[in-house]
Amino acid sequence: MRRIMRNALLLTGFVVVALLAVGAVPSYLGSGEAYYLEATPTDEGGAAVNVTAISERRFPYLTKAVTADDGRSAGYQRALGGYKTWFAHSPFDEFDALQRLDAEAVRDDGDRVLVTYEGERYSVAIDSDGAGGDQQ
Repeated sequence: MRRIMRNALLLTGFVVVALLAVGAVPSYLGSGEAYYLEATPTDEGGAAVNVTAISERRFPYLTKAVTADDGRSAGYQRALGGYKTWFAHSPFDEFDALQRLDAEAVRDDGDRVLVTYEGERYSVAIDSDGAGGDQQ
């Protein structure tokens, strides 16, 4: 094999490994406060996003929050000055998606979103306890 071809293959391999690392590693990093999606049962009326048929793969934090006994998703910690959010799925992504699905379900100037799950109504908000927690 010629030297230039070997170098090209090594460079290509390095680029592939680097891209995989950039996509996978940030989700395992975390520092600072833990953020959660918190789903609180409510009887508040008005428009609500129906999340009964949502995909658990697309909305893992929301699915965990509405099915958990304590109404909380797994924790998410930001890392590297916000760099992690470019590459890792977060509760902030899911909350923004809920707001875009039905703007009329947004309450308190964007602090909460009303959802329905299997006939029950929930008020979903992002919560932080500042004490760490399960990292995703």
